[in-house]
Amino acid sequence: MSIKFLGLRSLIYPAPNLQESKNWWKNVLGKNPYFDDGGYVGFDVGGYELGLNSFSETLKGPITYLGVEDVQAAVDSLTADGATVLMSPMDVGGGIILADLQSPTGDVFGVIYNPLFKS
Repeated sequence: MSIKFLGLRSLIYPAPNLQESKNWWKNVLGKNPYFDDGGYVGFDVGGYELGLNSFSETLKGPITYLGVEDVQAAVDSLTADGATVLMSPMDVGGGIILADLQSPTGDVFGVIYNPLFKS
């Protein structure tokens, strides 16, 4: 099955020291985050998300999310092509659904459906 990727959507960094990371990015970007719930901080950078995540214990480095219309269908297709699911599709709020995967060559990436995203 062919997946229609809608483009790059989000880049998420692990942030064990969330406050320090948030302050650094606030200074660099020159603006406050648009989302901050105490465990996840999101900045709008030109319409795309730069996220800081203190929740994930498995996130060892940054992860890029590719937009899709149907996360489960994308996961099914990608696993049929040899990818491994690291985090099953999850609704993280606001109708935003994402999943983390690893390619057969070791690349970690994610797929995301975000009904709020405007390109």
